[in-house]
Amino acid sequence: MGTSLAMKILKKHLLRGELKTGEEVAIKIDQTLTQDSTGTMAYLQLEAMDIKDVATENSVAYIDHNILQAGFENADDHEFIKSAANKFGIRFSKAGGGICHQVNLEQFAKPGDTLLGSDSHTPTGGGMGELAIGAGGLEVAVAMAKGFYFVKVPKIYRVKLINSLNPAANAKDVILYILGKLTVKGGTGYIMEYTGEGVKSLSVTDRATICNMGAELGATTSIFPSDENTRAYLKSQGREEDYLELSADPDAFYDESIEIDLAEIKPAVAKPHFPDQYSKVKDLGKIKLDQVAIGSCTNSSYMDLMKVAAILDGRKVHPDVSLVISPGSATILEKISENGALATMIKAGARVLESGCGPCIGMGQAPRSGGVSLRSFNRNFKGRSGTMDAQIYLASPETCAASAVLGYIADPSDLDYKADFEKNVNFNHTDAYFIEPEKDLSKRIKETVKGKNIKPFPRAEKACDIDKKVVYKAGDGITTDDICPSNAHLLPFRSNIAYLSEFAFTTKIDDFKKRCEENAGGIIVAGENYGQGSSREHAALLPLYLGIKAVVAKSFARIHRSNLINNSILPLVFEDESDYEKISEYDHIKISNMKKSIETGEFILEDLTKNIKIKLRGDFSDREKEILLEGGYLNYAKNLDLEAK
Repeated sequence: MGTSLAMKILKKHLLRGELKTGEEVAIKIDQTLTQDSTGTMAYLQLEAMDIKDVATENSVAYIDHNILQAGFENADDHEFIKSAANKFGIRFSKAGGGICHQVNLEQFAKPGDTLLGSDSHTPTGGGMGELAIGAGGLEVAVAMAKGFYFVKVPKIYRVKLINSLNPAANAKDVILYILGKLTVKGGTGYIMEYTGEGVKSLSVTDRATICNMGAELGATTSIFPSDENTRAYLKSQGREEDYLELSADPDAFYDESIEIDLAEIKPAVAKPHFPDQYSKVKDLGKIKLDQVAIGSCTNSSYMDLMKVAAILDGRKVHPDVSLVISPGSATILEKISENGALATMIKAGARVLESGCGPCIGMGQAPRSGGVSLRSFNRNFKGRSGTMDAQIYLASPETCAASAVLGYIADPSDLDYKADFEKNVNFNHTDAYFIEPEKDLSKRIKETVKGKNIKPFPRAEKACDIDKKVVYKAGDGITTDDICPSNAHLLPFRSNIAYLSEFAFTTKIDDFKKRCEENAGGIIVAGENYGQGSSREHAALLPLYLGIKAVVAKSFARIHRSNLINNSILPLVFEDESDYEKISEYDHIKISNMKKSIETGEFILEDLTKNIKIKLRGDFSDREKEILLEGGYLNYAKNLDLEAK
């Protein structure tokens, strides 16, 4: 039996452990990326590890999320990150350079490399044949300091693609279709590996779009082979020397498999309020629009924007619609300004935004009250747009552009257009947005710059017996946007946990912080897929700050589970999911014999209010047990070193 591509890369980078499904291994990390929304905390944690230089081949600190500077807060964060980059030998990407995943794909991603990023959409690099994984900021800090990352060996899910897409369909429609089939939990515990003849019909940026939204499946990562399309893309970016042909063995073993006929894929949307709420556009009816937004790390590539320009050419945006477009990088913005596509967009009535994340993360362009917005983004969680009662639909750039013209959600084939632009173009990368790392350690700054918005992060404590109340009982599908809301008001305070804690869970309840303060902390009880969505470890840091000792749920999203453990908050699951119904808010809970329970993975929850006992599980690796007992990953990793084999 042959080997999958993902397993080949894992094997090449293996530092510790055995490549058996479910076993925890340590792998060497070649590259890291951070962005400013999660990066401030990651660099505070890196600084606490007391190192002089990063251990990776390439680490980049991007400024792409909080680029609206309405006050001093974002500027404080950016100056701190810039100083940390100087201190530790990290490449710094200034605001305006572009979205981290798009820029990284263009300039740094390499077939066969490993990339760890403090952003859940880091798997975008899988479009290049790179094993790119999203993680919490602390894990990325450790990877920068030590050069390794611990991961449980995932199962491999083969997605076999046949035939090729019709002209009106986009790679976005492919991943929306997969999400509709598998749901937001369908990729949990898997690496999604794409194979088959249909792969050849997809460009690297098509593949990157699909890998990007693999995060919405809950997958560890997604990956495509590296082939002649990869070579062509690298050549266009001026770095053909980075090409390496990579693919799975013809008889590779896969744990699961699905076949998708690309010729059958139709333009589609994800309806509010989850990315798996799939519907073909033709089945929707004419849903009137207030706003259309094109961009994000999912669909802001040169090819995507040229298709948008082809649809807008000679047309005007509907009078009732606001169309905003965010190019993915300065390189793309430069190219579309040179070839006239930018002028086409402006003549049509589009608003062209800075190259950055912008409205995708709620940083500006919030829809009107009760408005309907169609977006080429990756998430449509309730309230993420900045407007709680807005209805957010996800779609391809082509569907977005056609809909912006017609005023309702429309199939691109409803308009006649020709995407006959030059596709084999070469890009010239300006270095004006980069500050390169200083190689001479003696010339680096000794102290980072901390403005008044930079506050210390809360430190984890050793896991101990719990005698607390249930301060919140949540339902299924709680997102990290629910735990730590993301909007233009709160994003500037990602380095101020005390202030952010006032808004914990405010998309669900108004008084979470008050409940914690009145009960000296407590525990949270939740349903399925707790902590899905963004990798932001703030969703663990806020509960840590407010005294939460454990989260008891039916199931957890991968990254958030790790973030809880890294901050010594116990993520426990019900042995019998029906026991969820037995617990009520404000029940008095005891979990005793903590050290023994962590060692065995068997926990007993005593509900003193109802006088019942409930069995819980904590399936922790030996390393995770040590982290919980030592008081967090920072304490555990500080003196840990792994040698490359």
